[in-house]
Amino acid sequence: MKLLLDTHIWLWYLLGNSRLSLQLQTAIANLSNEIWLSPISIWEATILAEKGRISLQPNTSIWVSLALKNLEIREAALNNEIALLSRQIDLPHQDPADRFIAATAVFYQLTLATVDSNLTSSSWLKTVS
Repeated sequence: MKLLLDTHIWLWYLLGNSRLSLQLQTAIANLSNEIWLSPISIWEATILAEKGRISLQPNTSIWVSLALKNLEIREAALNNEIALLSRQIDLPHQDPADRFIAATAVFYQLTLATVDSNLTSSSWLKTVS
């Protein structure tokens, strides 16, 4: 399976958050699955750290660097098509991060790992929670 981790799933997995389902813990740890991450998730994590909503030690840059090394992740690079697609997809809100992440999943034909009901309720988006 090719999984694109939504920001909260990536953080929950690496920070050991108990809200992450056993199904997703197993899927992420399964070496036969490809794990993908959008740069938007790094951007979101940085914002959360700046606002004090999460603590990434010893600092955000080092934490992200180590996190990307510790979990074999493929970068789901942003491109012009994803930017355009992010405005064409049908979501119940205008959150730019969600739009970019959902568009990235569609563009790369990935299953989005998320518990965000705004994304899991979209019939056109393949998700796992």
